Amino acid sequence: MKTPVSPALVAVVGPVEPALLAAWTAHYRRLGIERFHLAFHFPDHVHDAWRHQLIAASHDLGIVPARISTGPWHEHTNTQLRDALREQAGTGWHLIADSDEFQTHPAPLAEMIAQAEAARHKVIGGLMLDRATNDGRLALWRPETGLDRAFPLGGHLTHRLLKGDPRKIVLAHSSVTVASGNHRAPGHRPDPDTLACVHHFKWRSGVLDDLRRRVDRFTSGEWAEHTPAVRSEASRLLQHIDRHNGRIDVADPRLAFRRVSLGRLPDGWAAEAAKIATTWRPHMAQSQSGSTISSPSP
Repeated sequence: MKTPVSPALVAVVGPVEPALLAAWTAHYRRLGIERFHLAFHFPDHVHDAWRHQLIAASHDLGIVPARISTGPWHEHTNTQLRDALREQAGTGWHLIADSDEFQTHPAPLAEMIAQAEAARHKVIGGLMLDRATNDGRLALWRPETGLDRAFPLGGHLTHRLLKGDPRKIVLAHSSVTVASGNHRAPGHRPDPDTLACVHHFKWRSGVLDDLRRRVDRFTSGEWAEHTPAVRSEASRLLQHIDRHNGRIDVADPRLAFRRVSLGRLPDGWAAEAAKIATTWRPHMAQSQSGSTISSPSP
């Protein structure tokens, strides 16, 4: 029996905090990832100092970026960069994650891949769980606090409030095409009973400016979009925040926020995730091929 090779991690990284990149890298190294194929993209509003600091942080982590680009964050930008990285990563399995997505799997990655190959599956799926502070504030995160302590709650904000697609393709064989936003792989259906929990740490300080910019740029046509999904979801979040005094309403029972941890799957996760993944449908006229607000922050 051949020894399984650790999958290559493929990610497009926007202007996140260097501390988040460090925590994200450490998380995936703990999962056994050894090869990181990263592309950094910086829209025009990002200051040179931030760009240089983040690139330096990547080098300090032992990761040489495969590509660094600047300019508009069109809806197709992420897909094009991701696909170029997958080509570079070569034959085998690819773990695909945005820089604010921390995956927790039901079993070690090698075991997950072995099970998928035994079942002749070429993709492994996940479901997003949005992380939030205890009171729903969009907090400034400090690395000494730790992500689990800073954002102890996990809930279903993306699909129940924002009407976005919570499904993710978290591992895919290099022979498989993955759709925009990493939500689907046309012609391939993940096993709904072994879905990873994709902890989504998007709701941090500064995200509201990103969302307002996203709405403005897509509305004006400065950034090209294929569907209105990204703009619509951003608008829903901004409206919700305005109604709740600058906070996410973590007490809303529809959103099912509860205490969770990166170290283990949430209680009852397998059944909960399978039900959501198999029953989710696009909101109204939203195209299933459209990416969502979960894409890297421009």
